[in-house]
Amino acid sequence: MWADTLQAAERAHLLRLLAWAAASILCGTGLLALLRARNLSSALLGHFAIQSASWGVAIALFAVSHFQTLAPRDVGSATRLDRMLWLYIGLDSGAVAVGLTLAALGWRMGRRMSLVGAGMGVIVQGCALALLDLILAGQISR
Repeated sequence: MWADTLQAAERAHLLRLLAWAAASILCGTGLLALLRARNLSSALLGHFAIQSASWGVAIALFAVSHFQTLAPRDVGSATRLDRMLWLYIGLDSGAVAVGLTLAALGWRMGRRMSLVGAGMGVIVQGCALALLDLILAGQISR
């Protein structure tokens, strides 16, 4: 893969991450605002929304910081990107496992909907990040 093609793929990946971050922030804060405006109390939805918004902020900060250092890569740097990408995919899978654990524990420990909501939020974010990272990994491994 040529350096400019790799840079374009990496830029597209960062734009996808920013789009996901914006959607997560918008949906999380929108859901919290809706709960507040309608004077509803749902521990499941509230904690899901908090997870969505906070992960969105973290993802946006990550993507913006990487945008600032985006440059053409040599072979060694491209290899490091590939290795880091697979590390991120592993961490995303771990996040999904943590989310499943939270949701299962919340359900088993007396139907604590706050834990179930937080677990579901972590599962959604982990799956989305793994998918986005796998898209880039598929592009650069050709």
